[in-house]
Parts: sequence; structure tokens; C-alpha cells
Amino acid sequence: MKMARTIVIGDIHGCYDELIELIEKIELTLEDRVIAVGDLTVKGPKSREVLELFRRDPRFSSVIGNHDLALVNFWKHETPSLKTAQQRTFDELAGNQHLLEFLASLPLYLELESHVIVHAGIRPGVPIRHQAIADLVELRTLGPDRTSREGTPWYELYNDEKVALFGHWPSSSPRIGRKAIGLDTGCVYGYQLTAYILEDHEFISVNAHAAYDSPPKK
Repeated sequence: MKMARTIVIGDIHGCYDELIELIEKIELTLEDRVIAVGDLTVKGPKSREVLELFRRDPRFSSVIGNHDLALVNFWKHETPSLKTAQQRTFDELAGNQHLLEFLASLPLYLELESHVIVHAGIRPGVPIRHQAIADLVELRTLGPDRTSREGTPWYELYNDEKVALFGHWPSSSPRIGRKAIGLDTGCVYGYQLTAYILEDHEFISVNAHAAYDSPPKK
């Protein structure tokens, strides 16, 4: 009998078909657990299908990503507008309040025995429970602008007891720090969807079926 595995998946962004292909490649069992690093939605073609899967299958869980949170805040009338891709996804979810309620229920982080899972980043030296929401969902570098791609990446200095698994910052291959692993390999931009199996220390990826959106500027 196979040992139960914990499988952490990078940013899905509505890439449902690639998600299913990845799950099949991993040969997911009934005992396995799947955790996503957030941004289940926006930019890709099938956000609703992704949310339905995560909502109905108890093996699946996720932290909330910045795009997911933007949808929730707009739904709650806490922000006046959305970016174009976010508005398109919000319209796609219209009439599916249960899915927006599910998104709103997602935590900012998940702690496992040896790992902590966040969407974007953890400010080094700050306990996870004291992290700013904006850092958890948007942090890239440690300069004055947390969203900047220029500067010292947070994961290069992060050296906490638990290994951090994160997404948000797409790269052609997983980002590796001393105690952090970035799993966003840009599926929605035409690259790959990547999973990391904790027990095996193994990366498994599938290729994107298409480029659904233009990659962010470096």
C-alpha cells in the first residue's frame, strides 16, 4: 500500500485541464492530500471548474492568492473595481455565490509539521501569525515596494524552522532558497504547472496547453 502523500501545487489560475493532467500524472490516491499555493482563479479559462473541484473534494485545499482575494474583496464591496482579467473571472462566477463563499473561506497560510504554505511571501524574522496580509499575498522583494521584482527576494534571506512553499512569482523552474521553494512555473503564461511531493522531495510538471495570458514584465 502506498504511503499517503502531501502534494503542493503552484499557481493554477484557472488552468483546469492542466490541473487534471497533473493529477493523473501524479496518480493521486484516495489517501493523498493536495494543497495549492493560491491564485486558483483569474487569467486562465476555467476558474469555475477549478473552484468546484477544490470545493467538493475533501483531499483538496488551498491558501488564498492575491487575485482570489481581489475577487472576494470586490464581492464584499470592500474595493471599488477589478483589473480586466479579474473582472472577467468575476463575471464567469456570477450566479455561483457558493464559489465566492468558498474563496472567502480560504486561509492566508497553512502550517504543516515541517512546512508552511503561503501564496507570495514571508517577511524574514517575523512570526507567521504576525505577517501582514499584503506580504502573505504580494511579497516578492524586501525593498520599499513589496511587489517589485527588483531587489533582494525575500526567500533568499528566509531561514525559519519550517520550509516555506509559495507561488505568485512565476519562473521557468522552481525558485529555490535556503528554506523556501517557489512553485509558480507560469502555466497560465504557456509554461508549466508544477507540483512538489513533500515526502519524496520530488517535482512533477505538465506543460501548459496554451498561453492564456501574457507574462508579466521582468
